[in-house]
Amino acid sequence: MRKLAIIGASGHGKVVADIARRNAYKEIVFLDDDDSINKCGGYPVIGKSSEAGTIDADVIIGIGNARVRKQIQESIPDEKLVTLIHPDAVVAEDVAIGKGTVVMAGAVINPGVRIGKGCIINTCSSVDHDCTVGDFVHVAVGSHLCGTVSVGDGTWIGAGATVSNNVSICSDCMIGAGAVIVNDIKKSGTYVGVPARRIDMEEKSVKKCGGGIPPDSIS
Repeated sequence: MRKLAIIGASGHGKVVADIARRNAYKEIVFLDDDDSINKCGGYPVIGKSSEAGTIDADVIIGIGNARVRKQIQESIPDEKLVTLIHPDAVVAEDVAIGKGTVVMAGAVINPGVRIGKGCIINTCSSVDHDCTVGDFVHVAVGSHLCGTVSVGDGTWIGAGATVSNNVSICSDCMIGAGAVIVNDIKKSGTYVGVPARRIDMEEKSVKKCGGGIPPDSIS
């Protein structure tokens, strides 16, 4: 019997559980550090994240925050971690995908792509030919990486964002929802708009209060 432990009893965790079920996992459980949660998506919460390394099950992390995901994943033996791909995703035969990555329904990953560990390739997003996606990257719902794009570790590509061909994005960036990236990004930070530009922390704080920045672009 195949058993999977998902770390993080949240909305994202529910989606991961559904993908696991479609990948023939017969028993699914959650681990979460919040003692007030005892179920997620109808599946039981049986322990804390610190137990992932010893539980008799495959393990994957269902947490959206890249820093938290990295911290937890790097504490788990590599042989326990799995990769989950939704049956309705389209993934070319030569694509390489690292441990702990989840590819969700409707995603398209084209030939020559390399995706790191602990990534989220979210619903109806696309990663076109010969892209390189670093570790713990989130390509959010409906966002698109055009051909030969490079994305650094820990970067979040917001919902509906587009990254043009041959563009490189450095590590630890937040790309706002609907943003369009047309030039290389060499400095970590938050980028919003069409075409996207970097905003400093003071401007970010003002816009956050006024609702000017999409929620998924705020660190």
